[in-house]
Amino acid sequence: MPFAQAGGPLLAASAVTPASIVPESTQQAVGYPTLFLLVLAGALVPVIPTGALVSSAAVVAIHQTAPFSLLMVFLTASLAAFLGDAALYWLGRRGMGSKNGSRWLEAIRSRAPEDRLAQAQEKLAAHGVAVLVLSRLVPAGRIPVMLACLMAKWPLRRFSRGNLPACLAWAVTYQLIGILGGSLFDEPWEGVLAAVGLTLVISAVPAVWRRVR
Repeated sequence: MPFAQAGGPLLAASAVTPASIVPESTQQAVGYPTLFLLVLAGALVPVIPTGALVSSAAVVAIHQTAPFSLLMVFLTASLAAFLGDAALYWLGRRGMGSKNGSRWLEAIRSRAPEDRLAQAQEKLAAHGVAVLVLSRLVPAGRIPVMLACLMAKWPLRRFSRGNLPACLAWAVTYQLIGILGGSLFDEPWEGVLAAVGLTLVISAVPAVWRRVR
């Protein structure tokens, strides 16, 4: 499996382990569930660099002989992101309906500064569901838009309809970054480093730009 080589101690070790020692079937059996769980956890607790994980998995996928490896990475990552977002939104709605709120709602609010929340609310009111798609592609844009949807009292079904194409577009985008990085190098670990570096740079650009401004 692609991702069995892409993150964590076991995954990093397998990234530099010859295929003769770790068969692709074993990598797939371990890697796809690992990718799913990490992306799901990253959607719920937005401190895990899920974009870098998907890019790394894509790098390894293009160096494998198993068919449909890239497709499996795409399906695994997009499904995990969608389910994680839906779970977090559902927990946020429960917090909005509670007199005392909830720790999940507080966690969402703590990651949505007032200025970014105000921007998200304005864009959501003007463009609706389209803002959800863009929010997943913009680094640190997902949580403010999610909170704006919560404050606008969107039901989970409406949020999910907009979030599905957002997760698909997100998975495709970071896979393309991984494919670009992996195609430049012969060794998977070199491509993984390039893809991770590129995704981290992309993630840091908005924060740097705000500081400069």
